[in-house]
This record gives sequence, structure tokens and C-alpha cells, in this order.
Amino acid sequence: MAEKRDYYEVLGVPKNASADEIKKAYRKVAMQYHPDRNPGDKTAEEKFKEAGEAYEVLKDPQKRQRYDQFGHEGMKNAWGGGGFDFGRDFTGFQDIDLGDIFESLFHGGGFSGFGGGQRRDPNGPQRGNDLRFDLEIDFEEAVFGSTRTVDLNVNGECPDCHGSGATPGATREKCKQCNGRGFVVMGGGFFQVRQPCPICHGAGTIVKNPCRTCHGSGQVKKPCHISLRIPKGVDTGSRLRLAGKGESGLRGGPPGDLHVVIHVRDSELFVRQDDELAYTAYVSPIQAALGGDIEIPTPDGIARLKIPAGTANGKVLRLRGKGMPRLNGGYGDLHVRVLVEVPDRLSSKQRGLMEQLESTFSATNFPLRQKSSEAAATFFRRRDSLNKNNSQ
Repeated sequence: MAEKRDYYEVLGVPKNASADEIKKAYRKVAMQYHPDRNPGDKTAEEKFKEAGEAYEVLKDPQKRQRYDQFGHEGMKNAWGGGGFDFGRDFTGFQDIDLGDIFESLFHGGGFSGFGGGQRRDPNGPQRGNDLRFDLEIDFEEAVFGSTRTVDLNVNGECPDCHGSGATPGATREKCKQCNGRGFVVMGGGFFQVRQPCPICHGAGTIVKNPCRTCHGSGQVKKPCHISLRIPKGVDTGSRLRLAGKGESGLRGGPPGDLHVVIHVRDSELFVRQDDELAYTAYVSPIQAALGGDIEIPTPDGIARLKIPAGTANGKVLRLRGKGMPRLNGGYGDLHVRVLVEVPDRLSSKQRGLMEQLESTFSATNFPLRQKSSEAAATFFRRRDSLNKNNSQ
């Protein structure tokens, strides 16, 4: 028998890891090696079991303390010498959200189903699958809100068999693959995974004479046009849930939901961070020196911003309440960065006036330049002193 690996090594955490760090690491390993993501891969299955065994010990303070003190030998006594036996109740997963593991299996382009509810009675009504649709919108739609029409092709009730999957008068018989349970058990040893039966697809029964239109599934693809209101303030990653707009249920079951995931395009004018906006305002050297009011675009329209006299290049000023609208009401702030733009393509008259103005300046008009010059003088004075001492 291969020697057991250290539990901390299995999860990739240090021995002083916190409970949250251990839980997070376990979820990552479980997602990577889960049998549903690695069908037929025995190595991945073993690593999945190994991670579950490690987490079962390290999540429990008493078991972890015993393991830290006695190692794997100490755990034999703790479990009566019998090792771990999760069985079918998924004990090792009782405080892990398996949705994080399974949801990644259903992400793709356009829309996809993810989770149709737990099917306790394989022959009874079944809730339809939820759908995910990824929608890309312009930045302006996130600011002002909009209405969109989403066009989908979703599974709806077959019009010929009305969802039964059978031709008129046909009977259903118990599925021999799963013996009517609707699921099969994969894996072995101390960990087993339930999966929907690949023959009856979780129904527990099969149709002897399936409907020719839907081939026994009870559903056919149907075009669906859904009007969607996008509220002000949505951001990339925002989810809009439309109840009952997912796939239709089976055998009279309720429909699933439609989850629209928003992706907001970048703005050419603003930079967004949550409900805060940033804008770059370009001013002339004269404006930066003398100060004055400038016009700033905001979601509410044009606002006037006072530039203080002597504003340094890159200074950031704030307009409160002029940023992004919040989903729960109110607005963020708008941060304005002032950049001095050097004039280009000067006429002879402009050049003459600039030269005349330059001649009136003194060192006191440019304190930063004066400070830099003083620092340079100190640098060279110390250099000359060191060179003189080194030559003696």
C-alpha cells in the first residue's frame, strides 16, 4: 500500500493555516479533481478522495490536534482503526457549497442550464433547468438604465406529447439501468457519487414507444423573446434573475429561472471603480496658474468645477454625488484629475507673447524648480568634496 501523504500537503496549506484557509484550499482541490470533471480518470478520483479525507480531519479542531501530535497513526485510533467511510451521505461535504463545484461545469457561450433542482421523485413533476445568459451592454446603459430583448432557444414542453415523452397510449416501464431509482452510483471505497441515470436521465422509467417529435425527452427547442429591464448602476458581474423564464418543467413541474449576467463595456470618457468615476480634465498652463472654472461632463450633465490658482499638474479634485448611480439609491463621487496640456502649433504672435511672459518670471515663481536646483547644487558640492579627499 502506498504511504499516505501529509494532509497539509494534500490540500497545499501550511500547518498553521486557519480554518477558512483550509476550507478554501479544499474547495479548490475538490473542484480540480471532482469525478464529474474528470470522467474515467482514476488518478483524479484518488486525489479527490484523498482531499476529502484530509479535509475531514483538518476541519475538526480535535481531530486536527490529534493528527498534528500523532500523525496518521493517531487517526487510526480516532476512527476505531477503520479509516474513513463517507458512504453516500457525503459527510465530507456537509459544510461545502457544491454549487461552486458544479456551476463551472455549465458555463459557456450564450446561455446554458445550471441546476434543475433536486429530483426526489423521478416519476413526479420536475422543475425545469435554470438558464444563464451573458449580456454585454454599453457603459451608458449601466449609467442610465435600458430595456433589452433577449432572444433564446430553450427547451419547452413538446406540443405533441405535452411533456410525457410518449406517443398516445404508450406505457412507461422501469429503467433496468438504475432499477427505477433515477440515479446510478459512481466510484467505490469510502466515497461514492450519485449521478443521474444516463439511460432514463433521472426519470426512473423509460418510454416503450417514445414520441417521435421529442424522441422521448418531453421537450423541444422553442424560440423565446424576453424583455429585460436593466436598472441604473449595474456593473460587470451583476446578475438579474427572471423567475419562471428558464426551461419548462417535466410532467407538470414549474419552469426554471433565467439568470442574466451583465458585462459592461468600458467607457471612452470615464474610468469606473464600483460607484466612483474618474475623469481627466485638460487645462492650459495659464488656467492652471490663474485658476478659474471649467466644464466637466457628469452622468447628470455638464457641471462647473473651480480650478484653484496654482493647481499642480496631476492634482485630483472631487465632485461629490456626481459619480455612478447606486442600485440601492444615491450616487458615488466623480474624481477629476487635472492635467496641464502644453499648447501646440503656436503662431508667431503667440510665441512672442509667451517669450515676453517668460522673461518676467523669477525663481520664486517656480518653487519646485528652485528646490530641485538646490538639491542638485548640494549633490555636486558633496561630489567635489569626496573627490578632493580621495585624491589626497
